[in-house]
Amino acid sequence: MSLILASTSPFRKMLFENAGLTFETAAPDVDERAIEETLEGSDATASDIAEILAESKARNIAERNPAKLVIGGDQTLSLEGSQFHKPKDMEEARQHLLAMSGKVHQLNSAIVIVRGDEIIWRHVSVAHMHMRVLDPGFIGRHLAAVGDIALKSVGSYQIEGPGIQLFEKVDGDYFTIVGVPMIPLLAKLRELGEIDG
Repeated sequence: MSLILASTSPFRKMLFENAGLTFETAAPDVDERAIEETLEGSDATASDIAEILAESKARNIAERNPAKLVIGGDQTLSLEGSQFHKPKDMEEARQHLLAMSGKVHQLNSAIVIVRGDEIIWRHVSVAHMHMRVLDPGFIGRHLAAVGDIALKSVGSYQIEGPGIQLFEKVDGDYFTIVGVPMIPLLAKLRELGEIDG
């Protein structure tokens, strides 16, 4: 296999598998929060940060697999100038959903392809998520129903599951929301001759 997905995210792995890609996965040894701390106070946007994190993951795995094409991905969530991270616990997930209630937030999904020490390609897709006004009681019931899976995504929801009930409108494609802009990625892999097309 010549493709490595530099991620252990079950959601990214699912997208790759569903697309029929032949690949392996590897867990990058990257301290995302430490990287973000170095960017505090800079002009880096949420999209920039997603791209920097995706590149860091891809480079980390490519160092150990220089002959292979490594795909790193990351996603950030921005709301009114603030960036959200995966919630630490259910209380933080509840606070995130309360903060996003009735507002539009952005999901910035970045992909970077690296071979050896060369960046082959980078791309960021953005989805605008219009969350409906949520009753605090509903938020509590929703989190109780979905359980700890709410802690696995930056938005405290999974659009491919019950999280879809939180929204009144979505501007952006499904793949960007789940965490990998698959259409442009597949186009690039075809261009590189890595997949049939």
